[in-house]
Amino acid sequence: MTDNVKRDAVDRILAQWHRERPDLDVSPMGPIGRVRRCAALLQKQLDGTFAQYGLSSWEFDVLATLRRSGAPYCLAPMDLLAALMVTSGTMTHRLKGLEGRGLVFRFPNQEDARSMMVQLTDEGLDLINRAVEAHVENERRILAGLSSDEAVELNQCLSKLLLLLD
Repeated sequence: MTDNVKRDAVDRILAQWHRERPDLDVSPMGPIGRVRRCAALLQKQLDGTFAQYGLSSWEFDVLATLRRSGAPYCLAPMDLLAALMVTSGTMTHRLKGLEGRGLVFRFPNQEDARSMMVQLTDEGLDLINRAVEAHVENERRILAGLSSDEAVELNQCLSKLLLLLD
């Protein structure tokens, strides 16, 4: 790298590995390290917006999953589990907390007496509608330093990686 090119934290890590283990091709550490570091830094910025609405990241995710399911904003817990990739015990705990705050309510599933349905309350719907608008604007601000073409290319590359990992 030339001196006029900005170096990020991952560049410094790679340089250290090149110095200490010149025999080892550490090039895969570049993209993986950057994705991991970006994820951590992004989460901090996303959490700040969620906090403005009294939400944690997971609470936003549950409410947003119900909201984007469409009216009547109701899903079976198994559908929520599949969308959010958490354990059933974790989901039960999270739903109890959201129900206690009056953001969702649970009622018996008419198609399966062994399970409950989860639905947004009017208060939960209002909250997620406001929070998702702020969330999208926050994401727009985060990506503002990229050109439109760069944002499209980044999205395509990350989609390809995600498909490989899934």
